[in-house]
Amino acid sequence: MAKYYVFLILVVMMFSGNLIVGKAVSDLPPITVAFIRNVIAFLVIMPFGLRQFRQNYDIFRRDWKPLLGFALTGITTFNVLIYLSLNYTTSTNAGIVEATTPVFALIVGYIFLKERLSARQLTGVGLSFIGAVWVLIEGSVDRLLALQINPGDLTMLLAMIVWAFYSLFLKQHNHKYPIYGAMFAMIGLGALLMIPVVTVEWLFVKPSMDWFSGSSLLGLLYLGIFPSVIALYFWNAAVQNLGPSLSSVFLNLLPVFTTIGAMIFLGENVSLAQVAGGVVVVAGVLIATNVRLSMFKRKKEAKSVRRDESA
Repeated sequence: MAKYYVFLILVVMMFSGNLIVGKAVSDLPPITVAFIRNVIAFLVIMPFGLRQFRQNYDIFRRDWKPLLGFALTGITTFNVLIYLSLNYTTSTNAGIVEATTPVFALIVGYIFLKERLSARQLTGVGLSFIGAVWVLIEGSVDRLLALQINPGDLTMLLAMIVWAFYSLFLKQHNHKYPIYGAMFAMIGLGALLMIPVVTVEWLFVKPSMDWFSGSSLLGLLYLGIFPSVIALYFWNAAVQNLGPSLSSVFLNLLPVFTTIGAMIFLGENVSLAQVAGGVVVVAGVLIATNVRLSMFKRKKEAKSVRRDESA
């Protein structure tokens, strides 16, 4: 089970890259960016997923509603809301709102899955959230108090709620499908669902071939391959095995990796306060996940004992 924690760390790294690269293509219309990354992702997953989809077509046809739920939440609505929010809010505000994801995951998991977390795990969630905020405000309480709520913040908040429900749907239904076939179906559905929305956007913003040249093309390729396919695969596998609540704790690492990436690729300076906040985030994640690792170890030992007794 430890490999799923590695998956989650890789997911956060790719998601942080999504924020950095997203800045590089911020001159493109937000819905168009989400649509193009879906189309690229669909083409990338097709060689792996089309065969599984055909072989298990009866399963996909019978249980199509969860697939539609995946597409509506994690593939379309979430991505559109993210890119839309960044047109109206600062990256600092958006990052702070995104750090609330574990809170919504806990609420959704508690209500619909009856998940229970121990006091130690809740402490870890709280610490990682505080550390994430500390990184984003660079240790300045005045900077936190100066933040203003705007439509972009509310849009970002809605995106986090949508992601929490996407993770819930994964936990409930993802086991029904072969993983590559399911990704092929949900990404394809997502692209189809976005066609009417992106068409409306193109009526106001005329499409241009400049969108597919130079750094913009490279940025779109990154968005369509890494966060849209590879990270999605890792996230789906982790949520299926660890649950949405625990998996979402790792998203508090996002500000840490984003800060490191900005320092390396954008030449931004990192303060001591941000480093301290990053340490708190990592400590919180370790506290929250240590209990679950211990549970897996005990379960494995119990199964081993039962096998020995039956022998």
